[in-house]
Order: sequence, then structure tokens, then C-alpha cells
Amino acid sequence: MGLAASLVLIGFELLLPNIAIFEDLHSFMETFDFSSALLNGMLAFLLFAGALQIDLSMLRDRAWTVGVMATLGVVISTIVIAITFWVAAYVLAFPLPFAWALVFGALISPTDPIAVLGVLKQARVAKTLEMDMAGESLFNDGVGVVLFTILLAAATAAGSKGGIDFTTLARLFFVEALGGGVLGLATGYLAYQAMRAIDEYSIEVLISLALVTATYAVASRLHVSGPIAVVVAGVLIGNRGAAFALSETTQQYLFGFWNLIDEILNSIVVQGLSLPAVVRRLR
Repeated sequence: MGLAASLVLIGFELLLPNIAIFEDLHSFMETFDFSSALLNGMLAFLLFAGALQIDLSMLRDRAWTVGVMATLGVVISTIVIAITFWVAAYVLAFPLPFAWALVFGALISPTDPIAVLGVLKQARVAKTLEMDMAGESLFNDGVGVVLFTILLAAATAAGSKGGIDFTTLARLFFVEALGGGVLGLATGYLAYQAMRAIDEYSIEVLISLALVTATYAVASRLHVSGPIAVVVAGVLIGNRGAAFALSETTQQYLFGFWNLIDEILNSIVVQGLSLPAVVRRLR
């Protein structure tokens, strides 16, 4: 359907050049900050929608595997990417210090939870494998932030011949990763108590919306990991909330609403990532 719609637009552009469809699209994409909208808006809702589907009991059973993948896996990926990038830069006669190659590796090593959850919805895999992949993709954000911060400080210190303040790095770890988890647990528990006291699905859906926006906004203000906070809150509502606070009717509407949000935002993400390149190519 997307391809057919694109071909129709191209046809109109060729038949009626005065309309300038792609010129208008290009002007809009130039003024719209899609990256900011994704990172500061849509990402929180996508992660919360994905976290609602996580089975906490199964995640607890797979905690060791998920933990190793989200930590050691990110470290191994960082090293492999850094070596490859460093060698490629040397071959292309663009020498790069290995410390900065490690920074680049840490920057792109954490898996994209949006893409992973989208693929898992379509693929038929074992439940344990699905839990391992979904859990790792949702929880490796904190590890990636800490690793990137450490390697960036090391690369900067190597360039300035200074030392690395490991106390500061440890503080950043607790503030970013664990701070985000604590915040998500606190806000999720408040939302859980509110939902438990109310039996009205429309209000409880609004509470879930307020939970996501408030948690991500507070995390940004406190300089803790917003993605981790939203994921923790989503896991709490999706499990304890569903078991003790949500009626069957509310569960039907709440989970249906967030499934719809997930589908809509995933479609926007796909179109938003591909449309600028298509418009520039057609121009």
C-alpha cells in the first residue's frame, strides 16, 4: 500500500508538475525535527507499549540470560565494532585512535528496542527466545549509556593526558541506570495505586498516558535514564497492575489502546525514517 501510494504521488508529480508535491514534502521535512520527536516523544510510548507485554514471571526466570546479554553482549559488540571500524579507517587512510573507535562502538552497540519488538511480533519464535531478545533490547539502554560515558571519558583523558575519575563514572552509572529504574518503580507504583482505586477504563487509560509522559519528563529533569524508567513502569503495570488493579474490561481497553499506539507510532517511525531520503532522491 505504501509503494502504491508513492507511485500515485510520483504520477501526479509527472503529470501535473505545477503541483510540486515533493517540494512541499521536502519543505516540511526540512522544518520538522523528526529525531527530536522520536527521542523526546514517541520513544517513551513505544517502550511502554512493549514493556506492557513482558511477562514478569518469565523475565524473572530468564533474568540471568537477559542480564548477561544486556551487559556482556553490549561490551563484546562494542569491541568487535571498534576493531572493525578502526581497521577500516586505517585501510581508507583515515587514521583514528582506537579509543575513539571504542566510543563509536559503544554508541551504536545497544540494540534498537523498537525494531526488535517489531520483528518479534511477526516472527514465530520460542517464548524463551522471545523473552531473551525483548528483555535485552529493553534493558540494555542503561548499559550502553554507562559504557559510552566511560569510553568517552577515557578517550578524552587520553587526548588530554589526564586521568579518569572512576568515582564520577560510578556515580553516573547509579544516577543514569539505577536512578531510572527507581524512578520508574516509584511512578509506576503510584499509577498502580490510582488504577487500583478506580474502576473506570477511560480514566485508567488516561492514567497510563500520564504515567508515560510524566515519567519521561521527570527523568529528563533529573538526568536519569528515561527509557529504563518507562520500561520498569510498563512492566509493573503490565503484570502487577493486570493481576490486582485492572478489571477484565479495563485490561481489554488498556492493552488494546497501547497495541494501537504501538502500531501507529511504528508506522510513523518507518515512514519518518524513509521519507526524507525518498524525497531527496526524487528531487
